[in-house]
Amino acid sequence: MGSGIGTTVCAAPVVSRSDTLPQLPAPQNLKIHLYNAEQVLSWEPVTLSNDSSSDSVAYRVQYKYSNSEWDDLTQVDCTRIPACNFTAASHWQGFPRHFNVSLRVRAELGELVSAWAAVPWFEHYRNVTIGPPENIRVSTEEDSLIIGISTPFDIDTSMVAFQYYVYYWEEAGTQQVKGPIKNNFILLDGLKPLSVYCFQVKAELVWPLKSIFQPGRLSNPSCYKTSANAATQLQQAILIFVGIFLSVTLLITVCFFLALKYRGVIKYWVHSPPKIPLQIEEFLNDPAHPVLEALDKESSPKEDAWVSVSILSLPGKEPEDAL
Repeated sequence: MGSGIGTTVCAAPVVSRSDTLPQLPAPQNLKIHLYNAEQVLSWEPVTLSNDSSSDSVAYRVQYKYSNSEWDDLTQVDCTRIPACNFTAASHWQGFPRHFNVSLRVRAELGELVSAWAAVPWFEHYRNVTIGPPENIRVSTEEDSLIIGISTPFDIDTSMVAFQYYVYYWEEAGTQQVKGPIKNNFILLDGLKPLSVYCFQVKAELVWPLKSIFQPGRLSNPSCYKTSANAATQLQQAILIFVGIFLSVTLLITVCFFLALKYRGVIKYWVHSPPKIPLQIEEFLNDPAHPVLEALDKESSPKEDAWVSVSILSLPGKEPEDAL
């Protein structure tokens, strides 16, 4: 079996003894593509040497299991295209993945037919190319990374299972491997706090009945930084507090020395200059304004003041004549 984006196998035309002499060229370069849940058979279109249009050529696809006879493929219609996608049909999800399957194709044009071209038999679980795990999720702790993943594709867990390997390393450090891990959560512990770690994950398909271990492809590298532990967090809090305290102290000191150096300027801006009374300001602006009379009226009493004088006589003396 070869490998590409998915597993592919090719075959040359094979002529069955029960078939008549072929009159059309057989399909060439047959490939079966098996990647995760995908099953796709493809081939090169037949080219005719005469005036007949190659678009008029139809294709017949047949399949069989290990102990059965050849049967026409009716679940998917690929008579007019040089490919059969067995996983694209909504009503059919392809051949059973634990079955031994053989496929063959021939070209047909009216009564003309070609030889059968076949691909070697395959078992999906045995020959599939497995992609990296899906939906990788990461939670960071002070000394660990918790990685959650999904299976590359759905499988029959009563028959096969996935197990996982994780390749991880500290940034610019030595790579380490952890696995096999049989669940979808991977714990990378014993890591350094506040350090960057990178990792890649791959799945491996295990078929215990047939002792098959089919490794998959690695995921793209992902890098995460572990969080700080309690001691580190306390140190950070103390450093932040000390930094704020020193900054405030420095600011107050600078303001104090600036106030001493420029106290005259500050005093000038802080204290407002004395103001002249309003009446005098009006007089200075308009000397003809009778401001003094207004001040005199304001300062004079509202009513005249009367003084009462009484003359008292002493005993033994006659009062003098009034002047």
